[in-house]
Amino acid sequence: MASSTMLFKVACLAMVCMVLNTSMANGALTCAQITFTASPCIAYIRNPGAAVPAQCCNGLRSLNDQCKATPERQAACRCLKSTVLNVPGVNLPALAGLPNKCGINLPYKVTPAIDCNTYIT
Repeated sequence: MASSTMLFKVACLAMVCMVLNTSMANGALTCAQITFTASPCIAYIRNPGAAVPAQCCNGLRSLNDQCKATPERQAACRCLKSTVLNVPGVNLPALAGLPNKCGINLPYKVTPAIDCNTYIT
């Protein structure tokens, strides 16, 4: 039941972002698109298993490939950070290890305390 409640909250957040048309720098992606693309990771970061779901890694790789410029990366970071902070029960070590498990090389550690304006380049 909690899982369906969480997915409902993420869907609501995505809808709010679409309605408000919260777009990223240069109009590349909206926060709603980012949230939707990363949503397959929610179950894993709440209850990590042996393997990260392929949909999660594929979505994160896609986001990483689409956000190349610093402003785009910073906007994606802010969007994902605000989304993750609203997900109850996040396993912080699982969140921090997610890029590595998906084969994504990031030059910073993923935490809820990350300063997206300073460290994301």
